[in-house]
Parts: sequence; C-alpha cells; structure tokens
Amino acid sequence: MMLENKVAIVTGASSGMGAAIAKRFAKEGASIVALARRKERLQTLIDEIAADGGRAIAVAGDVTRDGDVENVVKTAVREFGKLDVVVNNAGLLDRFVPVAELDSDLWNAVIEVNLTGPMRMFRAAIPEMVKVGGGAFVTIASIGGLHGCRAGAAYTASKHGVIGLAKNVAYMYAVKGIRSNVIAPGGVKTEIGAGQEANEGGAAVCMAGMGINPRMGEAEEIASVALFLASDEASFVNGATVVADAGWTAY
Repeated sequence: MMLENKVAIVTGASSGMGAAIAKRFAKEGASIVALARRKERLQTLIDEIAADGGRAIAVAGDVTRDGDVENVVKTAVREFGKLDVVVNNAGLLDRFVPVAELDSDLWNAVIEVNLTGPMRMFRAAIPEMVKVGGGAFVTIASIGGLHGCRAGAAYTASKHGVIGLAKNVAYMYAVKGIRSNVIAPGGVKTEIGAGQEANEGGAAVCMAGMGINPRMGEAEEIASVALFLASDEASFVNGATVVADAGWTAY
C-alpha cells in the first residue's frame, strides 16, 4: 500500500475531491483526519472508510480560523501519534464576479479559504512533520491559478497565490524532508458551485472556453494524482504543479 502507516489530514473532506481523496488514501493504508465545517456531513465518509477496513476520524473546523486549524493538527498527533501528509483541498468559488463588480466581502471570503487557509495549515503542520523527519503537502489549486479567466477575479487571484505559496514552502523546507506539490484541476464534477448564483456577465466570458474542454473530470481521478504526490513514489517531486484537465489547457 502506498500510504501504509501514514497519517493524513484532508481539508474540505465532506464531499467532492476531498471525500474522494480521503477514501483513496485510507484504502492505501493512511489514517485519515477529515476536516470540514459541518461534522455531521463527514459521518458518511467516516462510515464508508471504516466499512472498507480503514481508519478515519472527523473533526469539525473551518480553515479560516486559526484555532480550528491548530486543533485538527493536534488531533491528528494525539489520535494517531504523528502527521505525515496534509491535503489542502477546502475551496470557495467566487461566482465569476469581475473585479469592477467585486465587493470586499466576497474578495475576503475567497482569499481566506483558498489562500490564507492553506497558509494556516502549512504553518501548523510543518513543525509536526519536522519532528518525524519530513512529510508531504498536496494543495488543490486550479487551472484558474495558471490562466487569467477560468473564474472571477477573487478565485483567480487566490489560486495564483496559493500556487506561489506552495512553491515557497517546497523550497524553503526541502532540507527538512518536506515536499509541497500542487494539483491544478480543470473542470471536475463536484458540489463546489452548488446553490451559487453566477454573475451573468462574468460567467459568459469565463465559460466561453468550455467549448474546447475535452471532458469533465471525476473526483476520483484527482484523488489518483494526489495519492502519487503524497506517496514516497513521488520522493523526487517537489514544488511541482501537476495539471489534470484532460488536455484542456493544451489547446
């Protein structure tokens, strides 16, 4: 098993890519600490992992709160003895709002989740990884962090920023045995935009490129990439951004 005896935190684990990653990691031997704002939504995930012979616990928390992030790291160490892997998956869309129509509340909310949230996880987790001789971070960004208009202004800025942050961590802590890599998915079938009313003008511009998208991805396909990056099979991969988009950005 690729993650045997590893302990992994997965943020935003209650659905979509986070849930798929948690299940895949558990199947490969990792003990999972699943973080989401609503603990009750995590119970189905925990039950599925247990039924498949894996180990997982749920922690209610929000990556926008220092105390919640510190708590999930402490919980992982207390319950499983160490921390080896963190997947920064929690994310928030911005409804395709153009910058001239962007209010500060939406900007701050998106930056808090998508950029400052991973910073909090890096900050809290790195000292624990250093204690065990290293670890691996996998940060879920987006092709929106590589291009200019796959989303609105706030989301685009947040994903460009988090890629830079993850690369900084990669080099800064390489000598400590810590790796930090990024996945930049294209369109993936998840619930992230459910219930959100898109900005009509912004969506019309940003979604124009969907016509050249070969296909949508499945959450499990992103989980496969995350598994490789988190495992020792990727021991020489550090500071990389892996695009997983069926070739969409190759056009």
